[in-house]
Amino acid sequence: MATTEQNARTAGPAGPGGHGPSLPVREDVPSLRLIATLAIAGALAGLLIVGVFVWAQPRILAHQARVLAAAVSEVLQQPARFETLWVIDGELTTALPAGRDSTAFERVWLGYDANDAVVGFAIAGAEPGFQDIIRLIFGWEPESGKLLGMKVLENKETPGLGDKIVKDSVFVGAFAGAISPIVGVKKGSGSGGEDEVDMITGATISSRAVIDIINHRIEAVGELIRRYRAEAPR
Repeated sequence: MATTEQNARTAGPAGPGGHGPSLPVREDVPSLRLIATLAIAGALAGLLIVGVFVWAQPRILAHQARVLAAAVSEVLQQPARFETLWVIDGELTTALPAGRDSTAFERVWLGYDANDAVVGFAIAGAEPGFQDIIRLIFGWEPESGKLLGMKVLENKETPGLGDKIVKDSVFVGAFAGAISPIVGVKKGSGSGGEDEVDMITGATISSRAVIDIINHRIEAVGELIRRYRAEAPR
């Protein structure tokens, strides 16, 4: 008898019609508590993101600087040293204005050999390719107009086709020694001139973009570089 009464008490009130247990009663959570919980969770997540960014950003920038320095050395054919020049008010200068953000100004890099003679300038550029922006850097000797080398820094061109602007060693190597402005020609159709570079079959848009970037950047800063060289002490 006691067991029956105990089961009746623990089963709770009868459902509709007096048969079976009723559904459990749900306790409403105050809306302020929910808001406070969400706010705390959001604040903690924000602090975590900021902390990761603060930790990672200097490392990312340092890595990018190392990659860029290696690329500058590569397209200048491994100079003994190089220095950064800033394009400010239509002139090249080695001095960045105090308190100014360096990313707000264009840069070129001046390379020297072991005897402190100028070997050339490294110039970066970026323009749309077939899929996305192509970013590259190239070495250039202003007196002769000759390129010293070219390296693609970033691209999202079609794998197996457009990305040959990085992987095709013949195409990449053709820029070393080419005379600007460069003329892109279909493979086998050129005259063999020093200003010609064979474009990649099946990737003419991507390879044409590389040539255009180089020509456009020389048009933009070539005269500044020549003027800087003329005015610099020998």
